[in-house]
Amino acid sequence: MRSSIRHLVLCACLGPVSLVAQASGLGDTLRGATSGGASPSTLGGMLGGGAAPSALSAMGLSGSATPSNAAGVITYCMKNNYLNADKAALVKQQLLGKMGLGAAQPEPRDEGYLSGLSGMVSGSNGKQFNLNRLKGDLKEKACDFVLDNASSLL
Repeated sequence: MRSSIRHLVLCACLGPVSLVAQASGLGDTLRGATSGGASPSTLGGMLGGGAAPSALSAMGLSGSATPSNAAGVITYCMKNNYLNADKAALVKQQLLGKMGLGAAQPEPRDEGYLSGLSGMVSGSNGKQFNLNRLKGDLKEKACDFVLDNASSLL
């Protein structure tokens, strides 16, 4: 009887300790991923994407669904200094050219472009991802992802 009580007390004492250790490990993982040292694949894994290339692809977004949205997101990223302006401006002009807009014409006013200007990436499946929800280097990596994947829209 005493032995059973001891085992019960021991289990009751050690149970919470193991939960604290697991929670601490999770906290370290999340802290490392959001401290700026995380790769996009780490963020994709955190969001349930496993080996997905980034949070955007983990959510089913391939960078952007339309040239106008991609151009808007690239403009957002350039204005906030998340992208190299020279490289990004070239890709943006190519996207706008695909839409029949040249450098001398005003920027498009369609929904995709305007939502991109506010940092909203729209996927082909209707899903959206708000870049404003990201912090630090993750936002820069997401902008790089959109820029790199914009070539598929050209």
